[in-house]
Amino acid sequence: MQALAEAARQLASVSDTPRLDAELLMAHALGISREALLLRHLGAPVPRGFAALVQRRLGHEPIAYITGTRAFWTIDLQVGPGVLIPRPDSETLIEAAIDYFRERAPARILDLGTGPGTLLLAALAEWPDAQGLGVDASDIALDYARRNADALGLAGRARFQKGDWAQGLDAPFDLILANPPYIATDEDLPPEVRDHEPGSALFAGAQGLDDYRRIIPALPRLLAPGGAALLEIGWTQAELVSALVTAQGLAPTVYKDLGGRPRAVRVT
Repeated sequence: MQALAEAARQLASVSDTPRLDAELLMAHALGISREALLLRHLGAPVPRGFAALVQRRLGHEPIAYITGTRAFWTIDLQVGPGVLIPRPDSETLIEAAIDYFRERAPARILDLGTGPGTLLLAALAEWPDAQGLGVDASDIALDYARRNADALGLAGRARFQKGDWAQGLDAPFDLILANPPYIATDEDLPPEVRDHEPGSALFAGAQGLDDYRRIIPALPRLLAPGGAALLEIGWTQAELVSALVTAQGLAPTVYKDLGGRPRAVRVT
């Protein structure tokens, strides 16, 4: 399809994956999956709205906001402006949780800063007998999380509430997941992140550690015996976050992402 090739050529100026972006936008314009596009519809007429979608991407709007969805782990999530877009790096937390529990299964799961329900819903899909609570300070994020739980058939096992990290929580949890803001306030970011995703979900003080300093002290009272917490980190923060964990009398274990960079700290 010539339109795909031309769109990919244009998008090369704003994206590291221009052909993929073009295919996702074309599939969205046609109302089909990318797989269906590639297998059966490459000869389809170019839909009227495709050019407008390409222009939005050329303005650095994230693909996930344009299409309204993002795949994560084994689930697809609805996303939009006002929520952090799920990223493959965050799947490291789910992989680390599976590694920790092995033949066991966590019964109660807490997701601090749940966003659109990303980590909690992925975990509940992995462990069908588990119940979970997602906490977020954003009403927009919580609305997306509830809609995602309903769409995935997980609403009966997932509860969401507005909150300030772990404040007011006291029930023990077998698994605690958190992807807090961890970017230093003066760090430069790509325009599609800086200009579109919510800063409250990205920035955390001069070192990017402000929210770890609030979350980690609460873990001793929130973790059930034999439980674990998984915290996503920036790839340069493993030692600093591990030191915060050790200061609370807990044991840190660092996990790397698929790129070989430190990406998660397990707390036990």
